[in-house]
Amino acid sequence: MKIIICGAGQVGRGIAERLAREDNDVTIIDVSPKLIQAVTDALDVRGFVGHGSHPDILEQAGARDADMIIAVTMVDEVNMMACQIAHSLFDIPTKIARVRAQTYLDPKWRTLYSRSNLPIDVIISPETAVGEMVLRRLNLPGAFEAVHFVEEQVIAMAIRLRDNCPVVDTPLRQLTELFPDLQATVVSIVRNGKLFVPHGTDQMLIGDDIYVIADRSQAERVLGLFGHEEKPARRVVIAGGGNIGLYVATKLEERQGRGVHVKIIEINRERASLIAEDLQRTLVLHGSSMEQELLREAGAQEADAFVALTNDDKVNILSAVLAKHEGAQQSFCLVSSPDFNPVLNTFGIDAYISPRAVTVSSILRHVRRGRIRGVHPVQNGEGEVLEVEALETSPVVGKPLREADLPDGVRIGAIVRNGKVSIPNGATEIKPRDRIVIFALAGMVRDVEHLFRVSLEYF
Repeated sequence: MKIIICGAGQVGRGIAERLAREDNDVTIIDVSPKLIQAVTDALDVRGFVGHGSHPDILEQAGARDADMIIAVTMVDEVNMMACQIAHSLFDIPTKIARVRAQTYLDPKWRTLYSRSNLPIDVIISPETAVGEMVLRRLNLPGAFEAVHFVEEQVIAMAIRLRDNCPVVDTPLRQLTELFPDLQATVVSIVRNGKLFVPHGTDQMLIGDDIYVIADRSQAERVLGLFGHEEKPARRVVIAGGGNIGLYVATKLEERQGRGVHVKIIEINRERASLIAEDLQRTLVLHGSSMEQELLREAGAQEADAFVALTNDDKVNILSAVLAKHEGAQQSFCLVSSPDFNPVLNTFGIDAYISPRAVTVSSILRHVRRGRIRGVHPVQNGEGEVLEVEALETSPVVGKPLREADLPDGVRIGAIVRNGKVSIPNGATEIKPRDRIVIFALAGMVRDVEHLFRVSLEYF
């Protein structure tokens, strides 16, 4: 595919890196010569310095024969205008824009994005996507990642195995024998920093991070089986009252009838006053989340979860460490810069959320070929969990999986047929319109696209 990316910041570069790695024809535009130089030096992409919403720059970038434009600059209006020009002047088929301001996303303005008004095919809201990731983390504290697929019927969870895990040193194939009604599949393991797809004879070890695909209704049981009995967070302290913090607090307020209590620490007095007016039952404290006294006033020492969601990575990391030291049962934080990745595991924080990874995931699902409906990268892009739809022409349809010639590095975790989730085995046959959740190592993604492609004869 020929793809134009507007914006060479962390998200734009992350998308360019992934797409270029898969042999797409990628061009990236940014007003910063420094960013363009850095991207073109590191990646096999073309770069142009200029405004992504200017027609002449888009034309130079090859907009006349582009298949897709992805506008992810820091300015919503530039992203929206880039898509409008891409449509009106260059007839680019697919237009994706990152839109952060919540007022643009209000349902009452939904007609704004019609083809006759502002023709954006896909709107990505990082704040909403990250907020939902935080909420899932609060609801399933035993998993350090949790992503839903197939209208939330299937969940992919990342779980760290501790010394209380009852099934360590057990070959994976025995899990089915021990728990025949368990609707879950271990699809990958990270051991000593290396990600691999296990075989039935492989065992899980203490300290492993495992990725499990399961029926959503059995998520808590699966976590318990792997040694995690943590309950959903009821007492939550949030550092940062920006768009993400406000979104999470608003959603948590809806659960307060179930005993959920929320406090927010916000350093900006004006912002603290503003969100205090918007929130009905959340206590808003003005000050720095790195002040020990304020953390104690917010009740960090009694919190089930402390969540750091400010715009400053260093503040998020340090305040999460302090909250954990004060006694918070769980602490996790937002970390935007990949520069911290090599040292994150040394801080004792339970989980990190990357806005870049969440946004890239949201965009990739619209770039993938075939009938791929969902994508979530794991382990910094070394692997992916994908949701695909099988069509009559897909090569894997109508034969037992043991005969489907699935490549090494690919494992099917769950199949949803007529609304029912099942865990496949070698005798399972995939049928048209099945929704399948698969794990694939990064180098195998093209193979998955091939397995679920739409043949030309279909048309």
